[in-house]
Amino acid sequence: MLAVTAQAALYRDPAVFEAERRGVFSRAWQFLGLEADLGQPGDYIAETLAGFPIVAVRGNGGELRAFHNVCRHRAGPLVGDAAGHCGGEFVCKYHGWRYALDGRLRSATAFGAAEGFDPRDYGLFPVKAEAWRGFVFVNLDLGAAPLMDTVAPLDALLGNRPQPSTVLRRSHPIGCNWKVYVENYLEGYHIDAVHPALAEEVDAARYAVRMEGAIAVHEVPATAGAAEGVWAWMYPNLAFNLYKGVVMVEHMRPLGAHRTQLDYVYLHEAGDPQIEAAIETSERLTREDVWICERVQENLDAGIYSAGVLSPRHENAVAWFQARNAALLAAG
Repeated sequence: MLAVTAQAALYRDPAVFEAERRGVFSRAWQFLGLEADLGQPGDYIAETLAGFPIVAVRGNGGELRAFHNVCRHRAGPLVGDAAGHCGGEFVCKYHGWRYALDGRLRSATAFGAAEGFDPRDYGLFPVKAEAWRGFVFVNLDLGAAPLMDTVAPLDALLGNRPQPSTVLRRSHPIGCNWKVYVENYLEGYHIDAVHPALAEEVDAARYAVRMEGAIAVHEVPATAGAAEGVWAWMYPNLAFNLYKGVVMVEHMRPLGAHRTQLDYVYLHEAGDPQIEAAIETSERLTREDVWICERVQENLDAGIYSAGVLSPRHENAVAWFQARNAALLAAG
């Protein structure tokens, strides 16, 4: 049976993006940062994930906790930086309400006597947090299944690969809906046309993508270059790209119906000369993908194209992704 693509309107309508925030991203495990940045009690990392400001902190007993970065008074931020140290408590940047690292309201600073006000009713909004291989993940759904249920295929793929300790970061804005970029990532059909240099370094005709749970594993024989020929993507918007001597984490962060940000974390050993080749290859591929994805978005916005068809040979993961999104949105 011929597989038809998702409708173009799903990549354009702000109301669809709002529905995805609630139906997709609030139910999925989301990458937040590196556990190495949470070495001591009071160390925190913070990020906005699909419009949800989140902060994770190392608790006084060494436990990992996470909360919405939202004060219960008038929605001020608890922290203003992407990483830092808050000591033994969070202090709202707006009116100074103070919270213990377990989320309890310690003091409604200078609030005054108010009948019916019980501080126990105004603790922080909690978020589920877990770490895996030094990566911190959060899930807004407190009843979500454990992180390992999702990452098990990825854990098996990485096997005994050591975790490099040196970190380098890059970010790239891209003017397209997040799904346009994800779907581009989920197939190798475009390699010959969009990535000519990569096409000379791999056997694109043998490019294969297989789904294992929520993980799409990409494999292609690599004959030259920096890439190992293995990529792995985790629903809904995270990838692990393996280069020689380098692990690159690629976070495809939606910022709106027409805006996405690609956040890259390169992990490598200090002094390893292979990092330069990995970055050069990665940056080239990104430039090429940004160009084509922005052109696709322009064409979707033009209103001429409404839907297309998917190749059963090359776009099985795209079909899976679109079906999963549709099911989650239908569930409300």
